[in-house]
Amino acid sequence: MVRMLSERKTLAFIVVLAASSLTCAADDERENRGNDPFLHVSSAIADCAAPRGPFETPHEWLEEAHYRIERGNSCWIAGRCRLSNSYLYDKEIAESVTRRLNSLNASLQWREKTSLWLTLQRRFIYLDGCVSRDFDTARFVSALGETADVEKVIDRTTRRP
Repeated sequence: MVRMLSERKTLAFIVVLAASSLTCAADDERENRGNDPFLHVSSAIADCAAPRGPFETPHEWLEEAHYRIERGNSCWIAGRCRLSNSYLYDKEIAESVTRRLNSLNASLQWREKTSLWLTLQRRFIYLDGCVSRDFDTARFVSALGETADVEKVIDRTTRRP
């Protein structure tokens, strides 16, 4: 009888442990919850780690929600945006920046000298990845910034030989 109770307690403990680990796994799932454009545009530099990009856990998404709404609407309220939320520009910008990148390769050879990812959020382009030491990052960032509706380009790249 004592052994049977002990086995039941052990089984109950295992069930509770399994259920809690499933909940933790679901809480750790990263998704692009805001559907922000995330583009892998080049891969010339080996061993360049992929950035996290716009992927967040449910907890991170909830923590960010108020701030994201506030940031998105602020340009409309200030009269600086034609659309009611700055995140609404991102898909359009992704298409424009893709065309722009194609035209920039002839003059900058960025595809041959970089491994890059672009994240677009609220008219900002976040530039992540690796660039060769001889790559003119400032010129590239400036050229990306000339894309229609882009407010700012944030360079978070690292230099690699």
